[in-house]
Amino acid sequence: MDVVYARGRATATEVRAMLKSSPGQSAVRAMLRILEEKGFLRHEVQGVTYVFLPVHSKTTASRSAMRRLLDTFYDGSASGAMAALLDVSSVKLSAKERARLLQLIREAEGGER
Repeated sequence: MDVVYARGRATATEVRAMLKSSPGQSAVRAMLRILEEKGFLRHEVQGVTYVFLPVHSKTTASRSAMRRLLDTFYDGSASGAMAALLDVSSVKLSAKERARLLQLIREAEGGER
């Protein structure tokens, strides 16, 4: 998905070329087919080649994935997920990151921006 999002559209050959570990061409095509069956990708035919495109924007897809993650591992709790992220992070938050998180918390509480 990262390759298709980065390029906007990609063939199986292009996806394979962009991957760090180079799986076989059939493995890449199989994964693209699975992603299409799950509704993440669609394809257009150009000659004899399938060109894959994302069905949803990266933002929409990431929000959907986050919702599933929250529901699966944190019983829908954003605070539980945030606590886990802060707990496993080896990097301290910058002042800018802290300010952004505080802004998001205020917005979630119904406060001003």
